[in-house]
Formats: sequence, structure tokens, C-alpha cells
Amino acid sequence: MMTNPHPLRAKVRIVLVETSHPGNIGAAARAMKNMGLDRLYLVQPVDYPNEKAVFRSASASDVLDQVVVCASLQEAISDCSLVLGTSARQRRIPWPLVTPKEAAIKITEHGAGAGDIAIVFGRESKGLKNEELQQCQYHVNIPTSEAYSSLNLAMAVQVLSYELFCASEAATPERVWDQLPATNTDLEHFFGHLETTLAEVGFHDPDNPRQLLTRLRRLFLRIEPDQMEISILRGFLKAVNDATRRQSQY
Repeated sequence: MMTNPHPLRAKVRIVLVETSHPGNIGAAARAMKNMGLDRLYLVQPVDYPNEKAVFRSASASDVLDQVVVCASLQEAISDCSLVLGTSARQRRIPWPLVTPKEAAIKITEHGAGAGDIAIVFGRESKGLKNEELQQCQYHVNIPTSEAYSSLNLAMAVQVLSYELFCASEAATPERVWDQLPATNTDLEHFFGHLETTLAEVGFHDPDNPRQLLTRLRRLFLRIEPDQMEISILRGFLKAVNDATRRQSQY
């Protein structure tokens, strides 16, 4: 079993979504081990377990031995307090976009004791869907030559893992905060409560949503609220719910 000499590495998980070829899983595991990472999560892999993954992993079969297979991205990141999704391009509503180096710095600043951190990679053919990227606080784009911009999955994992290795070796100070960051589950419950409340007070039309909820999601993900702040916001929404229901009784 490999060890993690830097405490931050024990907090970081690499998440691969619907990987189509088992060889890419093995190659990604090898790239991770090169840089001291060993927590690999697979979301609905098309063909896994498979001997091709073991073969392509070379001497990183121990990474595959502890793979966590999940039924959904939500399951894979539910307890994470920082999620970064790789994206080859900006979307219609742009999200905070960082380079691999900037992503590594943000991860190390987030801190070893602040909950788990996920770096999410999409399908080989089409990457991550918009709704998956909207669960991430940041999008990571790997700069490439315009002449040939295509990176295979293991290459992308290698680049991010390398930058994280370099950033952690530089011992960037971790973020000091009085409360733990909100987890992905905390945030998703809040977003559900917010949507219901906005519809209840007539500010949001579920039949014609436009981009209201997407922009609000981007806003709250960008500020990285902690657990107490989410609790306060949920309390405020509940007060709005109660007031609306009392008014409707008259």
C-alpha cells in the first residue's frame, strides 16, 4: 500500500465520470501514483473491473485495489467541501475558470483539515455535462496548442496531479477558518430549498426558469460558504416559508 507523505494528498480524490475504456482507468491510476495520489472514484464506468485497467496501471495496481465505484456524481462528491471540474471550454454562463496551477494553489489553500476535495474528469468523448459542471465551485481548463488541443484522460489527470504535487511541495499555507466549509450535500440541499422558496414567493417560475437558478448557484458556489453560513441561509429561507404560509391563511 502506498503512503501519502503530505496530509493534503489524503484528502484529494480523483473522480472519473462514465469512463468508456478500462485502459484509461489504469493509465489514470498510474498518473496518480506518479504524483503521490491514490484515491480514485469511478462514476458508472462502462467496463470495470477489467484486466486491461490492471495492465495499463503498470505498478499502480494498489490504486485500483481501493477504487470506489459510485452510481452518480452526487454520490462521489457528496462529502466534499471543494469540487473542481475539468472543462475544455467555457459554457453559456461562464463559471470561475482556473488553470491547473491555479487549481492546485486553491486546493492547497483550502487546507488539509477542511473536508475532502474532488477533481472531476468527464467522459473521453464529450467531457462533463453542464449539470455536472454546475456542481463544481471551479472549472479547470488545461491550456494547449491550438494546432492540436486534444488530451487523453490520463494526460489530463497527470497534468492536474503534477501541479498539485508541486503546490503541496511548496507548502502553501492552508486556509484558517472558524467553521468547516459546507459539503456538496449541504449545498445541494440549500439549492433545493432556495428553488422551492423562490417559487413559493413568486420570484421563480418553474415553467420558465431561464438562467436564474444557474446564476444563483454560481454565486453561492463562488463564495464557498461554510456550514454555519448555510445554516443561517436555510434558517432565513424557513422564516420566509413560514411568513408566506401565514399570509396565505388570511
